[in-house]
Amino acid sequence: MDKTDLPPAAPATSDTPPAQRSGQRRLTILGSTGSVGQSTLDLVVRQREAYSLVALTAGTRVKALVEQARLLRPDVAVIADERLYGDLKEGLAGSGVEAAAGAKAVAEAAARPADWTMSAIVGAAGLEPTLAAIRRGGLVAFANKETLVCGGALVLDEVRRHGARLLPVDSEHNAIFQVLDSERPEGVAKIILTASGGPFRRLTRQEMSGKTPEQAVAHPNWDMGAKISVDSATMFNKCLEVIEAHYLFALPSEKIEVLVHPQSVIHSMVAYLDGSVLAQLGTPDMRTPIAHTLAWPARMPAPVAELDFVKIGQLTFEPPDLERFPSLRLAREVLATGGKAPLVLNAANEVAVAAFLARRIGFLDIAAIVEGVLGEEPLGPAASLDEVLAADQAARRAAERRVVAGRG
Repeated sequence: MDKTDLPPAAPATSDTPPAQRSGQRRLTILGSTGSVGQSTLDLVVRQREAYSLVALTAGTRVKALVEQARLLRPDVAVIADERLYGDLKEGLAGSGVEAAAGAKAVAEAAARPADWTMSAIVGAAGLEPTLAAIRRGGLVAFANKETLVCGGALVLDEVRRHGARLLPVDSEHNAIFQVLDSERPEGVAKIILTASGGPFRRLTRQEMSGKTPEQAVAHPNWDMGAKISVDSATMFNKCLEVIEAHYLFALPSEKIEVLVHPQSVIHSMVAYLDGSVLAQLGTPDMRTPIAHTLAWPARMPAPVAELDFVKIGQLTFEPPDLERFPSLRLAREVLATGGKAPLVLNAANEVAVAAFLARRIGFLDIAAIVEGVLGEEPLGPAASLDEVLAADQAARRAAERRVVAGRG
C-alpha cells in the first residue's frame, strides 16, 4: 500500500478547531512525511475518532505535509527547512492549522502537550526534538535509533528525570520489548536481533563494490526510506540497533547477538537462563510495531497480512559475515570504547550514505569512511548535549573530508 494515499477522514470545515473529545489520545508525529510517519497516519486515519493531532513535522516535503495537515487538522504543522515556510503557509491558508518553520520550531512543536509522540525524524537531526518530547513527559515512541546511539546515557537520564516512557518502534527492538521480562532481567541470558541481510546478502565484496544506489535501496522485504535501506544493505542498521539495544535494555555487548534471518518473520528473540527462547513474529510491515506502541498498553487492529505458516514453509538463519559486513564488528568496538564513539560512528555513516546516494563514493567506501573517522576523532566522554552536538559536527566534517579525498 502506498501510504501517501491515506483513507479519507471525516470532513472538517475551515473553522473547525482540532478536535479533542473525551478519551482521545493526543498525538504529535515528528517526521510525518517519511515512511514511518506515513504508516502511523495510516493507522490514525482508520480510527480517527480515537485520536486528535497536536503537531505534524516534516523536513522538506512541504506538499505532502500540507496534504496531511489539511486532512487531519493538527494544531500546528512545521517544516524544518525555513525556505519552505511560504509554501507551507500558503498551502494551509484557510485551514485553521498554524504554520511554522525551522529546527527550533520543530523542537517547540515536540514540546507541546501531547499524550503520545512518534519520533521518526531520520538521523541525528531527530535528537533535539525527541529530547523536547521526553522533557514534556508522556509516551515517546521512537523509530529514530540515533536518539540513543547519539544521546545514550544523557537521553536515558532525561527519561528518568521527566517520567517519560520510551516505546521502541524499530521492529527488532519492539519485538524485544514485547517478549522481554523487564521485571526480572536477571533471568535473561541474551537477546537475539534478527537481520534480513539486505539485498546484497549473498554477494562477494567485489560484487558489492559496483552496486548502485538504486540496487542498494531495493530491499527484498521492507518498504523503507533511502537512508535506512542503504543501512540495511551495509548492515549499519544492525550496527546501530546493537548500540541502541545496549542502552535501551541495559545489556552488555556480549548479551546481544545478531542472526541473519532472510524471511524477516521472526523480528527478534529473547533467550532465558532456563533454555526458553521467546520470539515475536509477524509479517514485515511497520504498521505492526507502530500499532503496538500507538495503543500501548492495549492492542489495536492493524491492516497487515496474517502470517501463513504453511505458505512460508521454513524459517532459516545464518551468522553474519563480519568480513563482508564490517559494520557489525564496528558496533562491538564502539561499545567497548564508549564515550563519543557511537555518535561519531553514526555521524560518519550519515555523511557517507548521503555521499553514496549522491554517487560521490562507492558502496564499499561507506564502511571504510566510518572506520577511518573513528580512527582519527577524539572518542572521550560527552558530558552534555552541547558536547554531543559538537562531536557530531566534527565527525561530519571529518567524514566529508574523506569523501572529497576519495578515501576511507
